[in-house]
Amino acid sequence: MLTWVILIVLFPLFGACVNGLFGSRLRRAAGYVGTLMVGLSWVLSLRVLAAVVGGETLNEDVYVWIAAGTFKAAVGFQVDALSAMMIVTVTTVSFFIHVYSFGYMHGDRGFARFYTYLNLFVFSMLVLVLANNYLLMFVGWEGVGLCSYLLIGFWYERKAASDAGKKAFVVNRIGDFGFLIGIFLMVVHLGTVSYGEVFAKAETLSTGVATAIALLLFLGACGKSAQFPLYVWLPDAMEGPTPVSSLIHAATMVTAGVYMVARSHVLYSMAPTAGAVVAWVGVFTALLAAMIALVNTDIKRVLAYSTVSQLGYMFIGVGVGAYTAGIFHLFTHAFFKGLMFLAAGSVMHAMADELDMRKFGGLMGKMKITGWTFVIGTVAIAGIPPFAGFWSKDEILAGAFHAQVPGHMFMWALGVVGAAMTSFYMFRLIFMTFFGSPRDPHLYDHAHESPANMTVPLIVLAIGSVLAGFAGYPMGEGWVNHFLGPLLAPEYAVHELNLVLVGVSVAAGVVGFVIALLMHRAGALGAGSANPLYGLLENKWYVDEVYHTLVVRPIHRLSLGLWRIFDTFVVDGIANGLGYFVVGVSWLSTRLQTGRAPTYALWMTLGVVVMLYLVTI
Repeated sequence: MLTWVILIVLFPLFGACVNGLFGSRLRRAAGYVGTLMVGLSWVLSLRVLAAVVGGETLNEDVYVWIAAGTFKAAVGFQVDALSAMMIVTVTTVSFFIHVYSFGYMHGDRGFARFYTYLNLFVFSMLVLVLANNYLLMFVGWEGVGLCSYLLIGFWYERKAASDAGKKAFVVNRIGDFGFLIGIFLMVVHLGTVSYGEVFAKAETLSTGVATAIALLLFLGACGKSAQFPLYVWLPDAMEGPTPVSSLIHAATMVTAGVYMVARSHVLYSMAPTAGAVVAWVGVFTALLAAMIALVNTDIKRVLAYSTVSQLGYMFIGVGVGAYTAGIFHLFTHAFFKGLMFLAAGSVMHAMADELDMRKFGGLMGKMKITGWTFVIGTVAIAGIPPFAGFWSKDEILAGAFHAQVPGHMFMWALGVVGAAMTSFYMFRLIFMTFFGSPRDPHLYDHAHESPANMTVPLIVLAIGSVLAGFAGYPMGEGWVNHFLGPLLAPEYAVHELNLVLVGVSVAAGVVGFVIALLMHRAGALGAGSANPLYGLLENKWYVDEVYHTLVVRPIHRLSLGLWRIFDTFVVDGIANGLGYFVVGVSWLSTRLQTGRAPTYALWMTLGVVVMLYLVTI
């Protein structure tokens, strides 16, 4: 199996190298190279998943990377139920996004560069989920962060895109600093970063140290998986190409934090306070982002805030100990959110890159494949049975209802409210975009269905959005629970199906749909409001403005002060002083080295006199 795993990782890296070195010559063929490499990784990932289902596992070091005294870190891979499910999710969605990009990026002069970055991202993500130690995970963690920066700012000629890339990079560095400190604490207290050794020695940690490590790791997850207060980069990341939004910011990179918490379940089980923090941050983030999505009119940003909200639900699951439910929602979300981002890209492709839903309307008549696949994704995320989101979301809510976490009933109730809001803002998007009368006749006249290389991936992901949830059937006892449960949470109590809880959750989704439908018929979905709460939501709770006032502006002023005082007088003073010293020595040397023999004879005579004087006294 090790050979397969190494090939799974190296195929995308090979594609990135080929396109990076020869892409300008390959041109459109760069897309075939990149897609083929990810396709090969996808096929091998399915083979590895089949082997793991059959009972095989792998935990093997390839070579020792760092050795210092008793500390050792290796480049090694671990394949078990969790990593097998993750690599299949990553490669499946990535492959169809690569296919979709043929049509979406057609004619872009950065076509080969785009596929280079995509392949490099897939390589980094695979390293992250297949690593058998935290240090190698961190390498993949930083790799996807780098690729995110490159892909968000792909159209770097646009200031908004380059600024969004820098914002994502800086915000993620804050979280990554916490992640790195958590790794350092592991080394200090446990002397290792290997998963197996860390979990085996974890019982030697005090509750305080275990909690500190868990919270520091979660700080990294807040950055990578866009949780409060480090979520602000993800909505701005929509400045990148839409396939990037689908691949990185819906289906793969942003789920890395959820995967990390699930992988570290031993530590979080030992630190219930940290688990409670994870869950409550998830609740707060889910509601905050959902409320902003209620009034947003940018089709991609609605999906971006929806992603932030759904990631909150995943963290609720892993925070309350329902690790399987959290990973299951990660799995189903990859299909329906990846689908909806690609469908949004199809709409933009047809509408001259327009994003404002207030200019859409009536597109179902011209874009039936895009429209109905988008509807399927919406029904899935709304939690309507039997679509995928119903199974995974309800398992999270059931986990919260039965959790041993302070305020768990309130947590469950807020989760239900968030589910109703999710249904409303997604059906609002559907009605404003595909139904009713066209609001901009000029854009509507030029609208058309996307080519097959864009619509076929939509159909495939739509099928996944319908069928993926059945991996959790029957609820609480499905294949996913039997597959992941023994690894992630063998002690987690699986509760019997509660039809009342299911009914309440489904009712929340139906209520959201009905309200959106009634407002659509009344023509009120795109209308603004003078209500102060509406203004708060429209301005995203002024979170960016608060950051700018309390963080960005003070740091900017401090930087100016350091430049004007420390840099000018200390740094420049030292540098310029050394320069003046060299100039002075050089000037003196030019006075001594005149090139005239009588002068040299005079200096030599004076030197001899001085030497004789010193010797004789």
